[in-house]
Amino acid sequence: MRENEIRTLAVCVFSNNGSILVAEGYDYVKNEYFYRPVGGGIDHGEKSEDAVVREVKEELGTSVKGVTYLGTIENIFTFNGKKGHEIVQVYDAAFTDPAYYDKESFEGVESNGEMFKLLWISIEEMKKRKLNVVPEDLVNLF
Repeated sequence: MRENEIRTLAVCVFSNNGSILVAEGYDYVKNEYFYRPVGGGIDHGEKSEDAVVREVKEELGTSVKGVTYLGTIENIFTFNGKKGHEIVQVYDAAFTDPAYYDKESFEGVESNGEMFKLLWISIEEMKKRKLNVVPEDLVNLF
């Protein structure tokens, strides 16, 4: 992301039995883990719903159904010592392959080939702020 740029993102929470799916990340400057829904940047001319479907296919290698818009979050944050600003379109959806719901955790792959861990966290844990879930205002959509 370029400096002074507002990035537009689309993410999906995959809510299931009181939990959501998040990817684990790490901020090396803060020396702490954070957790964020699956997704990524919206391409120019692409609808945010289509971006969610594309990102899930790219990162997890699977497809989704029942994509539902939950809300928009403006997120101003610091990551690895750099200020960031995002407009995040948040969606819910279901995996077409139900086996994903039986996995406690699994791996995804970034566009640069880097692997990342995905896990289910309870919405209650998120509401109690027991984990560093970002964007922070995601909790307000539940």
